[in-house]
Amino acid sequence: MPDRARIVVHPPAPTGGRRVVAHIHAEDSILGTAYTLADVAEFLRRIGVDDPDAVLAAGDPLMEWRGGGPEVWAASPNEPPGAEP
Repeated sequence: MPDRARIVVHPPAPTGGRRVVAHIHAEDSILGTAYTLADVAEFLRRIGVDDPDAVLAAGDPLMEWRGGGPEVWAASPNEPPGAEP
């Protein structure tokens, strides 16, 4: 995986799932929509991360979680539809 890569897991969408984006050398690449932590691990495997489970378990700086950590998979019930923090 290239140096200075960062994986951003966006806030949960009102319709479900969290968009996962790789930021590599100032370019964004959407990896997909994750519905579970296992989905994020699979996206990491696909881009060449040797041990995605260790990256996820260790709170690695490679990962940036927006709108909640790896335990959050549903949008807040108080959040209006389509709102992004």
